[in-house]
Amino acid sequence: MLETDERCDTDAKGPHRTPVAAHLTGVLFEDGPDDVHTRWREAVRDPLFRHPEGARTRERWQLAYDRLRLLNRSAAAPRALADDPRALAALHEWTAIVDGATSTVAGIHYNLFLGSLLDDRVSPARDLDRFLTMERIGTFLCTERGHGNDASALETTARLDPATGGFTLHTPGRPAQKYMPNTGPAGGAKSALVAARLLVDGRDEGVFLFLADLTDERGRPLPNVTVEPLPQRTGSPVDHCVTGFDHVALERSALVQGPHGRLLPDGSLASALGSPRRRVLHSIGRVTTGKLCMSAATLGGSRAALAVAVRYSLTRHVSGPAKGSRVPLAAHRGHYARLVGHLADAYAMTFLHRSVTDRWARRTPGDERAAERHVAVAKGWITWRARGITIECRERCGARGLFPVNGLAEYPANADGAVTAEGDNLAVWSKAAAEMLFDGPDTGPALPGGRPEADDPRFWRSLLAAAEGFWRERARQDLRRPGAADALGRWNNACDAALELVSAHAEGLAADAFTTALARDGIPDAARAVLEDLLRLFLVRMVRPRAGLLLAEGWLTAEQVLAMPERERVLVGRLGQYQDALVEAFAVPDEHLDALPMLTTDH
Repeated sequence: MLETDERCDTDAKGPHRTPVAAHLTGVLFEDGPDDVHTRWREAVRDPLFRHPEGARTRERWQLAYDRLRLLNRSAAAPRALADDPRALAALHEWTAIVDGATSTVAGIHYNLFLGSLLDDRVSPARDLDRFLTMERIGTFLCTERGHGNDASALETTARLDPATGGFTLHTPGRPAQKYMPNTGPAGGAKSALVAARLLVDGRDEGVFLFLADLTDERGRPLPNVTVEPLPQRTGSPVDHCVTGFDHVALERSALVQGPHGRLLPDGSLASALGSPRRRVLHSIGRVTTGKLCMSAATLGGSRAALAVAVRYSLTRHVSGPAKGSRVPLAAHRGHYARLVGHLADAYAMTFLHRSVTDRWARRTPGDERAAERHVAVAKGWITWRARGITIECRERCGARGLFPVNGLAEYPANADGAVTAEGDNLAVWSKAAAEMLFDGPDTGPALPGGRPEADDPRFWRSLLAAAEGFWRERARQDLRRPGAADALGRWNNACDAALELVSAHAEGLAADAFTTALARDGIPDAARAVLEDLLRLFLVRMVRPRAGLLLAEGWLTAEQVLAMPERERVLVGRLGQYQDALVEAFAVPDEHLDALPMLTTDH
């Protein structure tokens, strides 16, 4: 095991830095014109971010906000942070390593709340100092008890009062109560952006955001605001509540305006978007950056989980084959092969996230819809894959992985939360699939001719493209299948194939992003060789489950299918020698890893 010239020597405190690891770190975190990662990596090294063993749920609620304020002090310019998708995503990558709750409340405050206010360039300028200094924490109230992904059907109302020019915010019934916002007493005074139907002279103008103060400096609800704590959920604890309003008076400036709608002095609405559905999607448009943040959080958690699991496997010794001998867990292929496969996934996930974040940050009006779809596709693929990685890492650490103090137990549940947040994965993939069926090419991509070389990633990538083309055509055929009486029936016919289409598309995007990262200049040969093997392993792992389809369609021969397990075995064997360097490259702060009891010499 670890039979290379540049292997990581290990001791009780874990791997030492190697040239390969350092170069891999540079490739992983070089994703923009500025270093958006160093600030947050340094911030989470603070002692405040170590695990609070024995802390009760309410104490951990408060701790998340204490940590949020520390991050705010670390931010050079909170206003600029809210406007920078790369910096927001990086914040989530690093905070999720140490506390999923801090990551959650940071995303809500900076992106959904503050970002939505900054996006309003139509209303008179608002004084945001109380939010920038965190005198008041911002939260976001969209989802209702009766309405999750169907935001256009929300029931909360904001009625224009002709006498005052302001609005009356009201919850008309239990289904309209806002479900799961972080509106509890922890963190002090809070304000919210509330998604509500704008009612003007009896006309329903669609859903808009309204700025409302919720609680005082002691976290107590203001008059006519009700806050009911929800039971504790799995994962890192956040003060989730059910929130309602009983005819709460708001000023005219509470309305968040934009191209989707501007309320004129006479009460009429000027909008560049004629459809109420399009208006609500624009008004809550920050959820797209939120998808980037959610996937970034699970990405950080996945890499940290792999770092913990690999380091544990190097320091934890078990009985060897000879009497009296002891070997590290990492010596057993049955143990490390699973982790190495997930390491290939984690690198691909990282490069995909870099790619879609950059595309979203650089989007143009003509490209926005496609860029948004890529973000949605990546969010589903990354968060689902992150859940699998964190579960595997927990299992590979045995009973010790079950204890939160050892740094692994909360990651899978935090990934579960990200799967649902900012649009449930199945819902956002279904929307993406429908768009791809109507916006995508009419025919599948061409395959390369001749007998492919086993080591050529281009051939393996073309197989994913072939599967994507197959499922696109199959879904279109299913849409036309007779017997469906309406649009829902036609979609039900096609949805299975359409979701397979999105899955193959996501894996292809990840492979392309990996290839782009490899094409950078200046990567030393040793690091490049490791990255090339990781890409090959990733592609083989993505293609193997589709081998039956590819064989049946003539894109693979029986010989090629039977050779896949051996190909994967060879790649895992080569990469197994570098697994310590591969996780060292993730640069998880030593302050975090060294505080985990199971990584100490006595476990």
